[in-house]
This record gives sequence, structure tokens and C-alpha cells, in this order.
Amino acid sequence: MANLKEIRIRISSVGSTMQITSAMKMVSASKLKRAQDAITQMRPYAIKLTELLVNLSSTLDSSEGGAYSENRDVKKVLLVTITSNRGLCGGFNANIIKKAKSLITNEYKDAQTEILSIGRKSSEDFTKNGFNVLSTHDDLYSDLTFENTSEIAQSIMDSFTDGQYDKVVLLYNQFKNAATQIVMNESYLPVETPEESEGSVGDYIFEPNQQDIVETLIPKTLKTQLFKAVLDSHASEHGARMTAMHKATDNAGELKKELTLQYNKARQAAITGEILEIVGGAEALNG
Repeated sequence: MANLKEIRIRISSVGSTMQITSAMKMVSASKLKRAQDAITQMRPYAIKLTELLVNLSSTLDSSEGGAYSENRDVKKVLLVTITSNRGLCGGFNANIIKKAKSLITNEYKDAQTEILSIGRKSSEDFTKNGFNVLSTHDDLYSDLTFENTSEIAQSIMDSFTDGQYDKVVLLYNQFKNAATQIVMNESYLPVETPEESEGSVGDYIFEPNQQDIVETLIPKTLKTQLFKAVLDSHASEHGARMTAMHKATDNAGELKKELTLQYNKARQAAITGEILEIVGGAEALNG
């Protein structure tokens, strides 16, 4: 059994760790509220725009903007992985990295695959393991705005229309609640069209005309879709970190209790031993 000094040092160390994880939990909880509000407000708008995009794309040819919905043989794939810049958030980053590697080695094993990484954790992992990283955008979270995200989306859209890629996929964590994040494998380009496209735009009246609206709507919708994915991931990160730090704090508390009990037992045993030695010595003198 460890001596009393060693146990006291461990108790002190666990107590310090418990204070840190508890503080990190409170910080993440504060950030989560703002991030959750942002994605909750954005999601209905983004979903409706995507519905419009899908319906309109089914009626277009390439000259009107249908280049974004052009289906080609999948020979070149771009994976857009959205993770965080920091760790200590459970399996949040690992799940995205694992999913990306699975797609590369299985579903897209016959295609040339490149990665556009948003978030330092995925950038570092893919670069270290020799994957083909096209570009990294780790600084996006320092100023997370629609304008900055739009620049990334525009470069992706240009690469697709120029024929550099035949398919673009978004990989990110969708926010459900603080304890649950869903790994999303979402097709970004080409824009998916409904199977029954005939009459799909019958409920819409175009003013001034369909072509002008489409030329504006499709790029805006794709930019909004990427921004929503980043906001989803941002909220999921704080939820995952808050949950992870909550569990870490609980585990540290349990460990501290066990160490305290172990310390008390060792201290009691030491005191009992000393008493026995005193009693034994007194009996020896009396004898």
C-alpha cells in the first residue's frame, strides 16, 4: 500500500484536475448557449432554401445554372471535413476523421480523393498520416461569419464547375443536444434533384424570371448549406466538450473519494500500529 504522503499528493492532484474540468465544463456551457441559438435560428432557413434549390435544379440545363447539378462519373472526390481546433471533447473529432478514412478506403477507393479541412484536429491528423490535403481553414473559427464561410464555399463551387471534382461531400457533426451529436455524410455537389422532377416547380411564381432567380439562389443556397454545417459542428463541439468535462469531473470526484478512503484506512492502520507498539513496550517493562 502507498504511504500517506504519496496518497496525499494524489488527492491534491486529483482535486486540482477536478477544478480544471469543472471550470472547462462551465465555459463550454456558456459558449454552447450562443452556438445553439445560432444554429437553431439558421436551420429552418437553410432547410427551406435547400428544398427550393432541389426543386429548381431539376428544371435547369447547364446554361441556366444546372452545372451545379451535373452528374458525372465519380473519378475525383473532395471531402470537406469539419472538426474543431481543440480537443478534450470526447469522440467529437475522432468520429469525423474515422468516417473520412472509411469513405476513402471503401466507398471511394476507386476514385482520387482530396480533403479540404476545416478545423486543426483533422488537418493535423490527415497531414501526419499522409492523406492528400488540398487546403486547411483552421482560422475560420476565430471569425466565424457567413462572409468568411462563403469564400470557402465559392472556391468549392468553382472547383466543381471547372471539373476538378465530380463529387463533393460534407462530413460534420450535426447538433441534436448537448449529449448527442450525429455524424453527417452529406452530399454537397452535385445538387441532388427529385426523382420525379416533372411539375416540381408548379407551386412557384418567378419574378422577374426563373433564370435570374436561379443564378442568384443556387450559389446563395450552397453557401448557406456550408455555413449551417459549420454552425452545427460548432454547437456540437461545445456540447461534446461540456459532456466530456462533466464526466471527467464526476470521475475525478469518485477517484478522490476512493483515495480519501484509502488514506483514512492507511492512517488508521498506522495509528493502530503505533498504539500496539506502545502497549507492547509497556507490557514488556511491566514484565
